[in-house]
This record gives sequence, C-alpha cells and structure tokens, in this order.
Amino acid sequence: MILRVGTALAERGIIPIKLLRWGIRNLIQHRIREINEESKTAFIQELLSSPIAIATEAANEQHYEVTSEFFEMVLGDSLKYSACYWPEGVETLSEAEEASLAQVCERAKIQDGQRILDLGCGWGSFSLYVAKHFPNATITSVSNSESQRRYIESHRSSKVQVLTADINNLDLHERFDRIVSIEMFEHLRNYHRLFKRLSGWLRPDGHVFVHVFCHRSYPYPFDTIGEHNWMGRHFFTGGIMPSLDLFHSFNEHLSVEDEWALDGTHYQRTAAAWRENLEVNQSKLVEVLSKVYGRDAVKWLNRWRLFFLACEELFGYRNGSEWLVGHYPILHDNENCLAVHIEIVVSDYLNTL
Repeated sequence: MILRVGTALAERGIIPIKLLRWGIRNLIQHRIREINEESKTAFIQELLSSPIAIATEAANEQHYEVTSEFFEMVLGDSLKYSACYWPEGVETLSEAEEASLAQVCERAKIQDGQRILDLGCGWGSFSLYVAKHFPNATITSVSNSESQRRYIESHRSSKVQVLTADINNLDLHERFDRIVSIEMFEHLRNYHRLFKRLSGWLRPDGHVFVHVFCHRSYPYPFDTIGEHNWMGRHFFTGGIMPSLDLFHSFNEHLSVEDEWALDGTHYQRTAAAWRENLEVNQSKLVEVLSKVYGRDAVKWLNRWRLFFLACEELFGYRNGSEWLVGHYPILHDNENCLAVHIEIVVSDYLNTL
C-alpha cells in the first residue's frame, strides 16, 4: 500500500529526488534478497522452454515507438540508447557515446569491407558509426520499430539497409562476417534457439559480439505483477536481467570465446546524463510526449525521469560492482564451423553451374 501510494506521488512529480533515491535503494536491496543460485537454475530452464522473445509489441510501445524527437533531446549526438563508456578524459554524453562505439568496434574486430548485421539497431548509432568509419563495410540493421527505421533511413547512408522485423520471425538469406547486438539480448529469452539461428547467419570465420547489461551473478525476469515491479510493467515487459555468465549455459551452436565486464558506474553516468537532459528540456518534452501519451504526457515525463533515476541507482549500487555491462565475442564451435564451411562451399559451387 505504501509503495503504491509512493509510486503514484512520484508519477505526479511531487517527491524530491533525494527521497526517490532512498526509496529506489530500498527496492534494490529487496531485489538482492530475492535472487540466489536456486532461482538461477530454475530460470535457465524457463528460458529453454520459451520462444526467442516474448511481449515484443509491448517492448516496442514502451521504448521504441516513442518519437525520435524525445530521444534527440535526451540522448547524445549519436542517439545511442544504451550504456556509454566513460574513460578518463571523457566528460560529455556525446563523447561517451563515441568512446563506447569505438570500443565495440575494437572488441568486435570490425574491419573495412566486412558484411555486418546490427541486430537490434535502435536509432542506428552503431550502424551509422560503422558506415562513417568503415566506408567499404555493408551493414544490415534490424529493428522491430518503424520509427527507428525511418530515422536511420533519413540519414541516407547507401551502406546501411534497415529491416523492420520481430526477432521471432526474422529470416535472413545471407551470411555475415560480424553480428553485433547492443542491449537487445536483454529482451530475449531462448538463447539456445537464438544461437542456432545466429550460427546459420554467420560465416565460418565470423563471430557474434554482444553488449548487455547484467547482474554479476544471477539472472532474473522483469515481472509485471506486484507493487515492486513498476519497471517491468512500464518499461521492460518481457525483458530479463542476464547474469554475467549466462551465455555460457547455451553453447551448443555458438561458444563464448571471452568476456569483459565494465563496472556499472559507466551506466550510472549514462543514465544520469539522460536524466539531466530530460530536466533541461522538460517543457519541450511534455509537448513531444503529448503526441504519444495525450493527457498523460506529464505523468509519462515523470515516469521517464523515475526510470532514468532507477537505472542510475541500480548500476551505481555498491560502486558499480553489483550490476555491470558485459561484452562477449561468441564464435562457432569447431564442429559447427566445419559444417557451415562445407555448406558455403557447396552453395558457391552450385551457383557456378
């Protein structure tokens, strides 16, 4: 009852930020008490019995069909709607976006001339960055959002092809040197099925590179029922919080070669910068949000503020050591790699007949 009343007041914008932080930290401590090794094992089994993704329409409505005008006033110049990288010397959000995109290209071993699949491309930050810095690369960008497709196509890059598709039904007939996914896997569930599909889209010497936010030890779902599950209800329906080691449990078709963990303070600073931009532009943002939410525009502005603040507190918890950002190069296993190579050789030969 108290939590429900507090949430209602927060959505009206009448609770001070300092008090909101206190409440969010209490909810974080409640979450930590809930997750454990037993729940991890059961959750992995649940993922194996799920489709690749669930509630994809809800995810679109909550994040990705909001007009680009909103994100242009909240995000940095590259419109990167994911954790940024704040090494020493980086001070602004746009600089942190650039640093993050450069880091992804380095760790994914992006090279000029490659065929690249950007899976869950968002507003095109990675695709457009690659098109600019690797002019002979060709990029296929996949999003489930029409508004994101229109935004990327407005940049008129001849090297970027944008597809609008639900990952459950995505059907591609080419193979890529690199498949890169930045904060999409958190919206997915059955990684066994997903990796099988990705392996069919990957050339023998290619690899997948995945960037996710994650908990250091335990995965869990974002539920929608109950007073404690405000974020799952309004911003992350169908989503999950992976654990840092989660993808090692799905290694039949692809195998994790390595992993990096960025401490959560990088996401903390990113979310703080988003919230600060929201505060600066709030009067304009109410006008923009009214196109989506109508009379509830002010309520949704406050919800977005609360969402960014919750992310800021979550990833800053225990100095960024509890919730992290994970990077993973994921490759064919040897047996699967040989099968893919034989299939390509046969296909190439048949095409010459």
